[in-house]
Amino acid sequence: MKVDLIERKTKKIHTAEITIAKSKDIPFKKDGWKFNWRNLYKTDSALILKISLLESPNVMEGMMMLTILFDEMVYMDNVEVAPHNYGKNKKFENVAGSLIAFACLEAFIIGKNAYNGFLSFTSKTELIELYAQKYGAILAMNSRMYIDSEIAKKLINQYLKIKL
Repeated sequence: MKVDLIERKTKKIHTAEITIAKSKDIPFKKDGWKFNWRNLYKTDSALILKISLLESPNVMEGMMMLTILFDEMVYMDNVEVAPHNYGKNKKFENVAGSLIAFACLEAFIIGKNAYNGFLSFTSKTELIELYAQKYGAILAMNSRMYIDSEIAKKLINQYLKIKL
């Protein structure tokens, strides 16, 4: 799926694509990534996705791991922006939002019954407030959070430019 990433300094829009990651795409932790994507890639039944610019497809802007629970609920195990997209000096503005919106879209495609459009995940404690404020995620208990179908529709419209 194609998405627009916004360059922080210039506000220039770059076309990126979210695709299934192949073994050769998986970044190394030693290169500044917080998760060990090489180990996560080996997880059975997990879907590992990457986001990269069309103009530089070998440079990962972010990664995400999704699994399906109970054959009908999408669970976002991990989401991470590339080290060059961290903090105030990040290169692109909306990498995480684009990945999260894509996970929400998958929740509409895969989700059944009460889980249609429902995305669940566990947040790091220090990111709970960010997920709540920036993406509308709701704290369920401890650090478990979810995005309901109405919020998911807004994120999909905002980041993927798809109206559900």
